[in-house]
Amino acid sequence: MAKKENNEKFKTMIGGQALIEGIMMLGPDKCATVVRAKDGIHTKLEPRKPVKKHSPKKIPFVRGVFNFCASMKTGVSALMYSADFYADDTGEEAEAAKPSKLDAWLEKKLSNEKAQSVLITLAVVIGIAFSVGLFIVLPSLIGSVISHWITNELVRNLLEGLVRIAIFLGYMFLISRMKDMKRVFAYHGAEHKTIRCYEAKLPLTVENVREQTRLHPRCGTSFLFVVIIISILVFSVASVLLRPITPEFSSGVVNALFRVLLKLLLLPIVVGISYEFNRLVGRYDNWLTRALSAPGMWLQYLTTNEPDDSMIEVGIEALSQVIPEQEGADKW
Repeated sequence: MAKKENNEKFKTMIGGQALIEGIMMLGPDKCATVVRAKDGIHTKLEPRKPVKKHSPKKIPFVRGVFNFCASMKTGVSALMYSADFYADDTGEEAEAAKPSKLDAWLEKKLSNEKAQSVLITLAVVIGIAFSVGLFIVLPSLIGSVISHWITNELVRNLLEGLVRIAIFLGYMFLISRMKDMKRVFAYHGAEHKTIRCYEAKLPLTVENVREQTRLHPRCGTSFLFVVIIISILVFSVASVLLRPITPEFSSGVVNALFRVLLKLLLLPIVVGISYEFNRLVGRYDNWLTRALSAPGMWLQYLTTNEPDDSMIEVGIEALSQVIPEQEGADKW
């Protein structure tokens, strides 16, 4: 049966994330983490702190940075929770149960809750550093090598952008071929299908969810791709505009490091613009927004797989936990 592509009756702000044998769903006032472990389905439900009326988290082009960091922290926390159920698949329970030296030191110096918070923060920092290094620093260094043959700043930035896109697509393709990631991406598909079913205002049953498309315009994969594209535009324009006041160093290495530093300083602007772009294409459904979101949607064929019924059941459980009591309170 053909998957239903566009049968939504409304757009919800509820979003999610695929985990290790599980799904995390984030609603307006609750966060649900559901994992299918060997002994059954486990659900962790946590309240969300309401955003204050005059918080910077509500300011356009500023809120994107706050929401990105908060999403990273929530996602890593949920991922660590799901990983605990599958920490050992070799039967060596005693060895797996031993905490690492870092865990032992943190638990000794801090409470378990604070130690967990430190570990999550550390994981977020490492994750962001890895992404920045792979998709920002590495292409910038390659761009510095290109500059020996191409002196036009705009052309050099565009070529650097193409390198960035190539690295991103190559990275996505490689992880999509990993055996363990195929199941995670199937849970990613279950997450999208469940939200699609809910937005179509259909009963959340396995049969109804199964019929939905596994692609969704407000997916995190689409957001990352938008970040890559926006970064190319922002870096290209900024390098031309700032060229008259940008110092030139005698050392090529120093010049390369300065260009990397400049891009890092512009990164919050890139994230802020990307967030607003995703809100725009996610809120409206017309030929323009469909065209703008199409590349990110195509990329989801790499990062989502068709789920089985057991995965769909996890998605239904996670979404059901975060649907607000007041109808329409989660409208996008």
